[in-house]
Amino acid sequence: MHSGSCLCAAVKYRIDAPIESATHCHCSMCRKAHGAAFATYANVRHKDFHFTQGEESLGVYQSSPGVTRTFCQHCGSTLQWYSEQPYPNWLSVALGTLDTPVGEIAQKHIFPESKADWYAINDGLPLERRS
Repeated sequence: MHSGSCLCAAVKYRIDAPIESATHCHCSMCRKAHGAAFATYANVRHKDFHFTQGEESLGVYQSSPGVTRTFCQHCGSTLQWYSEQPYPNWLSVALGTLDTPVGEIAQKHIFPESKADWYAINDGLPLERRS
């Protein structure tokens, strides 16, 4: 249903399920991983996500206990993150790496208390505070 790739197209993937929502994460780790005010992810089941090219080019980084982030070792594109607990059957895909349109979907901000001080969240989307 969806396909995506890194900046240099060395790594490509397919998602065999609809994408129903997006989360804009403002935590400091996501900001640093993306070099932006926030990172936007969609959650998909592991069983619906498949690398179609370049899996050997993936870099893996443990950003915190139990949390793994992947990126292209050639161009540095952030691709996904996943955690064994509490979501062992899910992974979060960086929506900016999609090559197919998603359309209008539900969206929310998480960790707004950690947002970059120079960015104002004023789009009216729900804010979910997490600790």
